[in-house]
Amino acid sequence: MNNNKVAIITGASKGIGRSTALKFASNNYHVTLVGRDREELEQLRAEIEQGNRLEALVCDGDLANEEFLEQIIENTVQKWGRIDVLINNAAWRTIQTMRSISLGNWEKTIKVCLTAPAFLAKYAAAVMEERRIAGVIVNVSSVMSQRAGGTSPAYIVCKGGIESLTYELAALYGPKNIRVISVNPGNIKTDLSSDYTDGEGNNISARLGEHMNDNTPLKRAGISEEIANVSYWLSTEEASFITGTTIVVDGGFSHNFNAYTMKKLQYPEEF
Repeated sequence: MNNNKVAIITGASKGIGRSTALKFASNNYHVTLVGRDREELEQLRAEIEQGNRLEALVCDGDLANEEFLEQIIENTVQKWGRIDVLINNAAWRTIQTMRSISLGNWEKTIKVCLTAPAFLAKYAAAVMEERRIAGVIVNVSSVMSQRAGGTSPAYIVCKGGIESLTYELAALYGPKNIRVISVNPGNIKTDLSSDYTDGEGNNISARLGEHMNDNTPLKRAGISEEIANVSYWLSTEEASFITGTTIVVDGGFSHNFNAYTMKKLQYPEEF
């Protein structure tokens, strides 16, 4: 059996997924890079493999395809003989309300953001059980699981669902020493946070980001490396008694009552 541990990261070509792959690789993990853009994944593979003995496996395809899910697991096991960590990070969504979303967009979002993580977890856990590996599954959710905006119904449903899935899988696989945790990022600077437009098609992502920062105690957006650090730490022995729960990484946003511009109206000298 391979001496290095192995991690599978979905949505690895950009943002949180890319940073997570680099984090695990920097800690001597072989990594399976899952995404849709093969060119970007190959560039990341080259970066990981350059100058060290680590390897990266590229799996490009559509997470809405069940056969692709099985292929990810099979290719990983064939190459390294084990799976230690699964990071369910990939996401797909449209920005539209329930009034306008199509059934096709709804169903694609569900397949990529909820069904794929569920069945990748099922297939990966089966490998962990068979080889008696104390594995870890991290589901990347969002603070939007608890704080809906009214503009992305299928995505919100998936983020709530993946948290419930986390609790269910932790109860099921815990006796086999497999831990399952949800990580809930807040406002993070990624491509997925930069495509918001107004009714005329103008990009308003920066304005929305400023509004989020005004509601965040740390007064800034997070970066993808900060989420990667949490996901990696949860996969280590230092977090060995953490399972079946949600770790919120949002700079304090979720538990802040109001914007800091409002606080200054009351206490201009204190805020």
